Amino acid sequence: MGGLSIWHWVIVLVIVLLVFGTKKLRHIGEDLGGAVKGFKEGMKTADDKSTDAVPPQPAAGAQIIEGEVKEKVKS
Repeated sequence: MGGLSIWHWVIVLVIVLLVFGTKKLRHIGEDLGGAVKGFKEGMKTADDKSTDAVPPQPAAGAQIIEGEVKEKVKS
């Protein structure tokens, strides 16, 4: 009663094919695949950049203050 059988999915697939057509569905699939591939490449290059990044150098004449925070005080 709660689940859908294979015949329900076949009917839904036939209706989708009739409404959109195979050519439009093929283009949607290509666009989606290209977007996923671009996202994966972007994530890979972002990871490469983060591991190869050099820490920023202070500007000329800038003073570097080093310290340690021991306790956070609420104001």
